[in-house]
Amino acid sequence: MKFTQRPRGLIKAIAVVLSLALPTVIAASYADARVGGGSSSGSRGSKTYSAPPSTTTAPGTAQPMNRTMTQPGSPSAPAATGGGFFNKPGMGMLGGLAAGFLGAGLLGMLFGGGLFSGLGGFASILGLILQIGLIILVVRLAMSWWQRRNAPAYASTGAPPAPAPAQQANYRSAMGFGLGSSAPPLEIKPEDYEAFERLLGEVQAAWSDEDVGKLERLTTPEMASYFARDLADNKARNAHNKVSNVKLLQGDLAEAWREGDADYATVALRFALVDKTFDNNGQMIAGSDQPAEATEVWTFVRHRGGNWELSAIQQTN
Repeated sequence: MKFTQRPRGLIKAIAVVLSLALPTVIAASYADARVGGGSSSGSRGSKTYSAPPSTTTAPGTAQPMNRTMTQPGSPSAPAATGGGFFNKPGMGMLGGLAAGFLGAGLLGMLFGGGLFSGLGGFASILGLILQIGLIILVVRLAMSWWQRRNAPAYASTGAPPAPAPAQQANYRSAMGFGLGSSAPPLEIKPEDYEAFERLLGEVQAAWSDEDVGKLERLTTPEMASYFARDLADNKARNAHNKVSNVKLLQGDLAEAWREGDADYATVALRFALVDKTFDNNGQMIAGSDQPAEATEVWTFVRHRGGNWELSAIQQTN
């Protein structure tokens, strides 16, 4: 009798734990039903894998991309040059010493001696270290002298004029946008900020209506594909996310730059919205009628002669 009662007690305890944990899991799942899925997705051009500067609106850091079609690596990364193992960049002085030891040892083994026979003993090793160290020191001193001698000529050749610092420093738009932590190399005008706020509302409305066609017009093809996938996942979970009363509370420009024929602008957005999720029967399964606040970092892209499009959404820490 005792043997049968103990498993029953264990099963009851497990059932209680599951009954307490299941609503939390369901709530977290439906909380990700909103636009962006609560993750960081999209591309920021060559800065996709670089965190945007923090701003007053988002003083923390933006989370790295969970979903992106941009391959890691930047054009400024040093390329590996040919010539074998000993010519790999970044080996430094220790790498050169190791190469010398290994080369001498291999020569010694090739001619029938031990691994260190090519160096003639411990004294030869110390002598080799001193010789290589002196050569490296002389080369570095010569290079430093040459760079100092030619530095003024490089600095004065083709240097662009310094941009006017007061061009955007005092800008504040009526829509709640302010300037971020650093002056951007690309000028963002008041009409651009208005476009960012308009896109914030239009993207949320298209998402709420599950209008994939409109999302494709407002976002990049990459972001549109993520939104279409997220909407399909919501339907598979019997969830329909409805967003209303979207209002921008504060916005800051983090950075703006140009790549080829594309302009990029990353802004931190703090906005209020009514976020509710319903099942197929119209029963609310997550959210509230009360407005909630969210802070995210949105990146917009505009190709020459085109309109701004949403290119990425990043969550904040």
